[in-house]
Amino acid sequence: MNTRKTIHDISLLGGHPALDFVNTVDSRGERWGPDFLNSYDDLVAWAYRLDLIDDKERDTLLARAARSRSNAEKELGQAKELREALSRLFLSEFDESPVSRDDLELIAGMTQRAQSQQSLGFVRGRIQWRPADAKDLDAISTRVAQSAAELLTSRDGRRPVRACEGPNCGWLFLDQSRGGHRRWCSDKTCGSHARVRRFRAVQAN
Repeated sequence: MNTRKTIHDISLLGGHPALDFVNTVDSRGERWGPDFLNSYDDLVAWAYRLDLIDDKERDTLLARAARSRSNAEKELGQAKELREALSRLFLSEFDESPVSRDDLELIAGMTQRAQSQQSLGFVRGRIQWRPADAKDLDAISTRVAQSAAELLTSRDGRRPVRACEGPNCGWLFLDQSRGGHRRWCSDKTCGSHARVRRFRAVQAN
């Protein structure tokens, strides 16, 4: 991964917002970081890229954060706690390691808050649940948590979550490859680097 990238231009390769949220850390492989979420404004920029918030909600959240930077920083910290809990839960699915009850309770609490703020609406010819307008600083976290809970509980009806095997990566993605054996977050980056390493190892021998 290119460590010079920012939250505005990092790749979105997870195939799902919850996985792309986990991937806001550049590397989860042999090293950790850097972290692309360095301010609440970064969190808003990321959510806007993923269409989790619209123009009006983006402006509302940025204005509220500007009025109370301390609260915004606190919420950023909570968002990162959510991110790391999601990382552990999805890795548990990938490597069948034990699931943390604390992580589940964290996701459940945020999901319940998101659900309590929903309302029924008529959208594009269909009646469906609609999230409340994003006015509170935790709006992004609760939406991510709800989206993640839906993904976590749908394991039997979807493609598996995998972790990139790149030694300096570890990004998560939904394996939607035809054979179901995708190994890299991106064949052009981590896949290419792995082939170069294998070639050099063969040459060295």
